[in-house]
Amino acid sequence: MVSSSNVSTPNPSSSEYTFPSHRLRALQDRTKTPLVLVACGSFSPITHMHLRMFEMAVDHVKQGMNEFEVVGGYLSPVSDRYNKAGLASAAHRVRMCELACDETSDWLMVDPWEAVQPEYQPTAVVLDHISHEINHNLGGIPYPTPPPLSTNHLAVPPTTTTLRKPARVMLLGGSDLLQTMSQPGVWSQSDLNHILTTHGLFIIERSGSDVSDALAPLKEWSDAMGKNWMENIHVVRQLIANDISSTRIRQFLRQGMSVQYLLPNVVIEYIRERGLYRDVEDFRESRASSMPPLRRGAVDRAVRKKSGFVEAEGGEADGGNEGEGETRGREV
Repeated sequence: MVSSSNVSTPNPSSSEYTFPSHRLRALQDRTKTPLVLVACGSFSPITHMHLRMFEMAVDHVKQGMNEFEVVGGYLSPVSDRYNKAGLASAAHRVRMCELACDETSDWLMVDPWEAVQPEYQPTAVVLDHISHEINHNLGGIPYPTPPPLSTNHLAVPPTTTTLRKPARVMLLGGSDLLQTMSQPGVWSQSDLNHILTTHGLFIIERSGSDVSDALAPLKEWSDAMGKNWMENIHVVRQLIANDISSTRIRQFLRQGMSVQYLLPNVVIEYIRERGLYRDVEDFRESRASSMPPLRRGAVDRAVRKKSGFVEAEGGEADGGNEGEGETRGREV
């Protein structure tokens, strides 16, 4: 078990950045495409739901996507440029994610690149960054090739050669993310096209919800562009309801309520020792005013056009099971 007692809070810097790859797995089946899952969000704080959605996506791949094999997973916390009320600093959020991954998983990692950027980075840019690090800088995902059969039993056995294969990087998020993608003016279509054509999307469907209404406009837009976005959108059914959200966690902490069993223990300890999420002033959260500077106008227009959308969705951009998508695209 990881303890936060003797863990100092790092101050992330882009000049000291190193891409984490220590938990990337080698491809076991050489006939499959290596798949890397990426969740973007504020993770303030990270919850068991954020971690659980990776496992649900892995099960979905194993049960119905035989062409892929999951070899890695990343959480990418948003930078402080997000300017969101109630948002802990990037240093704290990155560290909490790291502690949670270290305590609960043997394959999930935290990429601090987005968090240390001086400007807000759209999701499409984050996915491109991770893909570049894995496929260009690392050369892809290794997989062993079997040695050729030898008819000469006296010969020295040939060694196994390790080759590398390009990985596919896909975005992972909750159903609220899909809802925002379907709202005109919230995401730029160029970013949507890039994410849903080059990368792909896993959506964890909220228990009792129906994503068909959100998929309809995306299909219409992709058809108009001569694309087929639908083949790259994978809806994962949530078989056990889990509505844990960072918004509710912060409310509980502010009110002095228990969050035991909702977060990894090491994260609870970290929050307690550093006194995070206690200031009432930090919790005057307004969804529209929490957008990155370049996105607020687009969100406000979308809200005015479809009154009630923001209130109906609830929560904010925390990744996982909470709405985040309107914060992730470029200005239209």
